[in-house]
Amino acid sequence: MQGGQLPRDPGAAPGESDPGAPAPPLKPRVGAAPPSVASGRILGLRVDATSYAESLEAIVGLAAAGAGGMVCHANVHMAMEAFDDAELRRRLNAAERVTPDGVPLVWALRRLGLRKVGRVYGPTLASLVCRRAEADGLPVGFYGGHPEVLEALVENLTRRFPRLRIAFAFSPPFRPLTAEEDRGVTEAIEASGARILFVGLGCPKQERWMAAHRPALRCVLLGVGAAFSFLAGAKPQAPRWMQRGGLEWLFRLGVEPRRLWRRYLIQNPRFVWHFARQLLAARASTSTRACR
Repeated sequence: MQGGQLPRDPGAAPGESDPGAPAPPLKPRVGAAPPSVASGRILGLRVDATSYAESLEAIVGLAAAGAGGMVCHANVHMAMEAFDDAELRRRLNAAERVTPDGVPLVWALRRLGLRKVGRVYGPTLASLVCRRAEADGLPVGFYGGHPEVLEALVENLTRRFPRLRIAFAFSPPFRPLTAEEDRGVTEAIEASGARILFVGLGCPKQERWMAAHRPALRCVLLGVGAAFSFLAGAKPQAPRWMQRGGLEWLFRLGVEPRRLWRRYLIQNPRFVWHFARQLLAARASTSTRACR
């Protein structure tokens, strides 16, 4: 799968519609944004108080219209990357959705006054999108991951969603693509007919890739990070009690300490410090206005 696309046709049982049939014709790109939702600014990053149901409808609506778009899943790591990089923050804030993927960001939104907000976990949303794409006949594609992980991912999803139409799968090499290679990949994605493209390059590489390529693509781009490895069964997921308690980072640190220690042991305390300063500044501003 590295170096090329993978067309898929799972076949059809007798009497069933052909899953390899062309998708409904794409409507012209209209650039229509999904309905707005409440959001909060966490260290300057816009994070939406969305839900699984709302995010799913937004993604499917964009995909069906061929309107393109970009959906990101924010956690503490992304918040700190955006805090340190104004250009990345600008690009993320222009996305159609930035979901609260990390539990600490859910807590942060609640501290900002958005009480009715819950986690929208990337791997779970990816599975829901695949199920809905299977039902609606929307072809999907995958960009990123090691070749063996991508192959396992496609096999697992085909087994779980036998009528899911996987039109494209590509594992890029571990080097920057040349301009010609990049143009060829972009053209292949567009020609495949994929309406939804899952991008698994890791943060912030995948967000930069999506922002750079969204003008040329009419599929919806979903940055899902480690979801490729989780859904392929290549990496274990944290127990649900750790996920609910905001301790998923501790589980992942234990699994991959050499790769993730800097992210969690440096960036997590930085996030707490800077967000506390944000809350204190907001409180001081409110007190000043009240005294006038």
